Amino acid sequence: MYAIVKAGGHQEKVEVGDVILVNRLDAKKGDAVEFPVALVVDGSKVTLGAKDLAKLSVKAEVVDDEAKGPKINIQKFKNKTGVARRKGHRQPLSAVKITAIA
Repeated sequence: MYAIVKAGGHQEKVEVGDVILVNRLDAKKGDAVEFPVALVVDGSKVTLGAKDLAKLSVKAEVVDDEAKGPKINIQKFKNKTGVARRKGHRQPLSAVKITAIA
């Protein structure tokens, strides 16, 4: 059984026991969080209806509330003017472990 959940502006495919990275949540390590469900697949049965999905939610536990994404390098350059700029960015993330789809 797996579900597609809406988490932090993105959609993620999750199963029980998966650890996913989502945009930083307002939850501390060990807190329980819930995600709304967009789709549920249970074997050959697919649940799509809004009424059926409103009853379902995916429960998860925050494993790491201070994770960071990969380094992104930003470079700007203007030819013949001596203007060059380097900048980096690491997106703040939260690692979340899926505990139940119900």
